[in-house]
Amino acid sequence: MTAVPRVVIAAPASSAGKTSVTTGLVAALTAGGLAVSPHKVGPDYIDPGYAGLAAGRPGRNLDPVLVGEERVVPLFLHGARAADVAVVEGVMGLFDGATHPSVEPGFASTAHVARLLRAPVVLVVDASAQAQSVAALVHGFATFDPRVRLGGVVLNRVGSDRHEQILRDALGGSGVPVLGAIRRLDELATPSRHLGLVPAAERSAEALTSVRRLGAVVAAAVDLDAVLRLARSAPALDAVPWDPAAEVARVEGRPRIAVAGGAAFTFGYAENAELLAAAGAEVGTVDPLRDEQLPEGTTGLVVGGGFPEVYAAELSANAALRADVAALAARGGPVAAECAGLLYLARSLDGVPMCGVLDAEAVMSPRLTLGYRAAVALTDSVLAPAGTRVRGHEFHRTVVTPAAGAAPAWQWSGAGPEGFVSGSVHASYLHLDWAGSPVLAERFAAACAAAVPEGAGRAHR
Repeated sequence: MTAVPRVVIAAPASSAGKTSVTTGLVAALTAGGLAVSPHKVGPDYIDPGYAGLAAGRPGRNLDPVLVGEERVVPLFLHGARAADVAVVEGVMGLFDGATHPSVEPGFASTAHVARLLRAPVVLVVDASAQAQSVAALVHGFATFDPRVRLGGVVLNRVGSDRHEQILRDALGGSGVPVLGAIRRLDELATPSRHLGLVPAAERSAEALTSVRRLGAVVAAAVDLDAVLRLARSAPALDAVPWDPAAEVARVEGRPRIAVAGGAAFTFGYAENAELLAAAGAEVGTVDPLRDEQLPEGTTGLVVGGGFPEVYAAELSANAALRADVAALAARGGPVAAECAGLLYLARSLDGVPMCGVLDAEAVMSPRLTLGYRAAVALTDSVLAPAGTRVRGHEFHRTVVTPAAGAAPAWQWSGAGPEGFVSGSVHASYLHLDWAGSPVLAERFAAACAAAVPEGAGRAHR
């Protein structure tokens, strides 16, 4: 049995302020001297980036669709190692789950994950346009599913002292305590982009300032001691932490695998790199905006998601690294690219040259492509044998032409072949959490171990 104080931050619907309250709560508790483990329900990369910045440790996703519900608690315990308290941000409305036809209604909802974690829920209510009706709303959420324990309410966007008093009076007989009331503070809103918030990693000093301000606001408006008491009321979990070393076999040698990072490539699951390291790889980072060559001795490259279209000119201007990536692929070095990585490997992005590894062009699109995908591999690759089934998600406003190469990567229901397998390159729009399919990491690490780095025999830098 493992005891981790924990609380889930939920809302009746999207845009109620979950991210701001979660980030502020993590920042306030961290400033108070606690080690806080931040988590996010669902596949989103951006929200946990802010909470991770506030905590000084990775924000980790908990997604039953991508990893299977049996792994949610072990992955939570893994992420919460050595933490005094864990704060889990929900997704959409409390009971809103995945809409994929292969899962039941409510699957992967905040309520589902809260039940798996046996964690109390704090409901963030946008009170800007209501008064006594808040009591009916909270009553409904508190009684809708008796398996979900609603432990408190944080009133957000409260207009005045009088408004706050009306709201508190209305909730006085609800049996759900008001843990805090936050005024309308539009200046604390985080800037948005076509896919949601601007990632914290892109905003650097500005993001850190915003996080600190959110922490100060929450510390002043929310009863932190009451939140901690609620978190500490969560029972022990009958599970052991997820261990990446138990999920993969170690490969021979110690291949060097570079993972793209920096402001242009901010989307990635921490467990992916941990699995590669557990398989015996030496995992490092390369910033395609700044670094002019791959780390010496690199035998494999992982290029995850992000917003390369925002940095297309800067990425294109770094011709030295683009050439180095193309040379790696040409000599058979394994490359795993998803979404933003796919765009980076194309001939061009919005008309400016990219790496040219793939015979494809990428452009921005007004259409948002978003959703879970149950995919099957169509071609043997460095990630998976043909026939492998995985669950991933798409999240982009770009189009690649053609959509697939002569040897496609994946296919899923309602769509044609997608992605590219070319030699040791695997590129696709599909985002994958390798914790749900650890064999992907093991297979990729083994392919990297079998590859020969450029200049083999030279001393490493």
